[in-house]
Amino acid sequence: MTALQFYKTVTADKSNFLERLLKLLDDQAIHYCVIGDVAVSAFVEPVLGLDFDMVVTDYQLGRFESLVARVFTIKRRRRLLEITAPQSRLTVNVHTDSRYIEFVTRAEMRPTLDLQLPVARLQDVLQEKIDSSQEPTRPAWKRLKDLSDIMRLLEAHPKLRAHMPPNLLAKFQTIGAPLA
Repeated sequence: MTALQFYKTVTADKSNFLERLLKLLDDQAIHYCVIGDVAVSAFVEPVLGLDFDMVVTDYQLGRFESLVARVFTIKRRRRLLEITAPQSRLTVNVHTDSRYIEFVTRAEMRPTLDLQLPVARLQDVLQEKIDSSQEPTRPAWKRLKDLSDIMRLLEAHPKLRAHMPPNLLAKFQTIGAPLA
């Protein structure tokens, strides 16, 4: 079983939702990059969930939303578009937060879910996870998962510690994380 097949099994995606959305992006030359958990999994051992997070260039966002609305269901949320499709538990979250727009220009093609996808660079993936872990309106369990993702990135890429806020490094040290 390939990683993509496994992901489709986990997300109960019987409609090829992800492949169809990625094809639409490619066919329409819409620039994007993967962020969030799937991006973390491009740099460390994968941990899969039911979300696929991405950023689309701001100047193409309106056209992207119009195209996607013809095929999929879109809900506007605070700082993101939530895209779903029938026969799939997968949710694609397109982040509209201006902090992440520049990630697209710095993205690198990486093997992800057995596909070559533009993934935010490692430092940007870390920054998005730091921001998410400190977002007070985010559910506590998601913030804890963000902290876990940060720890996984730090263990695999120790040089990232230089980009960590002192308060988070201190938090990791209080739980005995090896950050020497």
